[in-house]
Amino acid sequence: IASCLVGSEMCIRDRCMPLALTACAGDDFAQNYAAGSDQGYVAGDGSMQVFAKDQRGERVEFSGTTDAGDQLQSADFENEVVVVNFWYASCPPCRAEARDLQELNEEYSAKGVNFVGVNVYDQAATARSFAEEFGVTYPSILDVEDASVRLAFSDNVPPQAIPSTLVLDREGRVATLIRGVADRSVLSTMIDDVLAE
Repeated sequence: IASCLVGSEMCIRDRCMPLALTACAGDDFAQNYAAGSDQGYVAGDGSMQVFAKDQRGERVEFSGTTDAGDQLQSADFENEVVVVNFWYASCPPCRAEARDLQELNEEYSAKGVNFVGVNVYDQAATARSFAEEFGVTYPSILDVEDASVRLAFSDNVPPQAIPSTLVLDREGRVATLIRGVADRSVLSTMIDDVLAE
């Protein structure tokens, strides 16, 4: 892991930025971290991981039907960077980060970065209503029936860690991970680093 938390900042490769630890699970993790606790992982705690190229796992293969009824699969993004966000409509932190994710999607689409949502709870109508409310234009796979996408990412995203956001490198491997709300500046830096590889 090539990242660290320093006080209220996160540093990745000597680049530091302000960090707000916000997630469904509350602030227990942040308080324990600040107190020097070596407590293990708590789902949705705002923790982050950055994996060096030689520490990344296998390519993650996934597929599913989007809220628009289209088929989407990892093979559609061959040799491209992909940002995957796990969410559902009634999760307050998911709502809090939605507009930032859409703005990053707009900013990075011209650079060949694809955003994909994975809705873990809602039916298509609810997911589409959320997209309309927050102006989200990237597709979301509905992963309610068989949870196959969650299963594909289960090494990195526990089922209760919602929201979670991952950046996949051009080989389809998990390069970075945020468990909890994706801070815009942090996620932007993560995307830039993977694009620069």
